Amino acid sequence: MRTFVVPDTAEGLRLDVWVSEQAGLSRSRVARLVAEGQVLLNEEVPRKAEPLAAGDRIQLEEPPPEPVKAEAEDLPLDIVWEDEHLLVVDKAPGMVVHPAPGHRSGTLVNALLHHVRDLSGIGGKLRPGIVHRLDRDTSGLLVVAKDDATHQGLSDLLRQRKIRRLYLAASWGHVDRSPRKIDAPIGRDPSNRLRMAVHADGRRAVTHLRVRENWPAAELLQVGLETGRTHQIRVHLAHIGHPVVGDELYGAGWERGMGGSIREFARELARRIPRQFLHAHTLAFRHPVTGEDMRFQSPLPPDLASVAAWARERRTGAASSISGPGGA
Repeated sequence: MRTFVVPDTAEGLRLDVWVSEQAGLSRSRVARLVAEGQVLLNEEVPRKAEPLAAGDRIQLEEPPPEPVKAEAEDLPLDIVWEDEHLLVVDKAPGMVVHPAPGHRSGTLVNALLHHVRDLSGIGGKLRPGIVHRLDRDTSGLLVVAKDDATHQGLSDLLRQRKIRRLYLAASWGHVDRSPRKIDAPIGRDPSNRLRMAVHADGRRAVTHLRVRENWPAAELLQVGLETGRTHQIRVHLAHIGHPVVGDELYGAGWERGMGGSIREFARELARRIPRQFLHAHTLAFRHPVTGEDMRFQSPLPPDLASVAAWARERRTGAASSISGPGGA
């Protein structure tokens, strides 16, 4: 059972929106808990869209997690750090993080269940230990909790924006300024449920970017997440007109719009890229149990490193230094 008191700054907000932010749960999860009577507003069962008033008292009770149903599998797992509380994994591209329809096996969770005897169940029966996720075709670092207390501690840090996550992304074209902050809400695309989109009814999403290298028809960016919405980097970069190179969902065929002297470079870059050019290369946080400052970095994996090396030989500008919001 958790209790929240609504501050003046949340006056008028929807209950499900505010509680999802405070509790680190999805809005749909909060809606289900409201429907099941697990959320009380001033000792009464509210509507999920109930507008809040300052001083309102909200009680949230989450039922215990269901037993883990995913099966343990002996799969390759690149562990860069491990202690009795957590581990940091460098996820390979092509690996789904947790089981889902169409991906019931071969996931990171299946591999973790083989490696860790008693994995945290707080994430639910198919997401044990998972604190944050990476898309299937995004490679790089993520942290996994081994026990419920650590999971809660890491989730709190994530909600408080105290876990630094930096990515390397190649994007089409050239942004108009660097560094740049993108503050645009993200929600499910009403016209295509497989996509996310920027729209007014979405949840607040903030991304920071800085140009590292200029290429003839693209750039290598360092991207920092202030929030963690589904497909956030991919959606935000597409929203400002610079989708991730190789992103078939948000930037398919983008290179065909390139003309002039950069046309051949763009087409060759698109031909060479094996997947979306997005890699989680830095992860930093304070250990929720020991208090130790943890920082990990992962270089570009070979498939993206070879593409970057090819593009770098043809770049038109020098790399930028990296500092400030979203920087290293």
